[in-house]
Amino acid sequence: MREPARVLMGEMEFLGWLGQAQPGQAIVYHRGFLAVDRRWSARGDLHRLADRAIWAAEHGLVDLVQRRHGPEDASYLAVARRHGASISNLLGS
Repeated sequence: MREPARVLMGEMEFLGWLGQAQPGQAIVYHRGFLAVDRRWSARGDLHRLADRAIWAAEHGLVDLVQRRHGPEDASYLAVARRHGASISNLLGS
């Protein structure tokens, strides 16, 4: 059995990047096998991060892509899109 991956960043770090990212800029927010690693997330940190990445994609802020490295090993990237909406407006702040 493979070792669970570490969480590379938290939800707030992801949102901070998202608020400053230029169109086309990418960030790796997880490396491993996300579907399996979410089960190992101790405090739900990875669940919140993955859910926030999906939220950002659903709101047209990022495209989510994977770069495969091998079996059960991929980098999960968020690529910023051009957007007119303020992140704080979308969060209701």
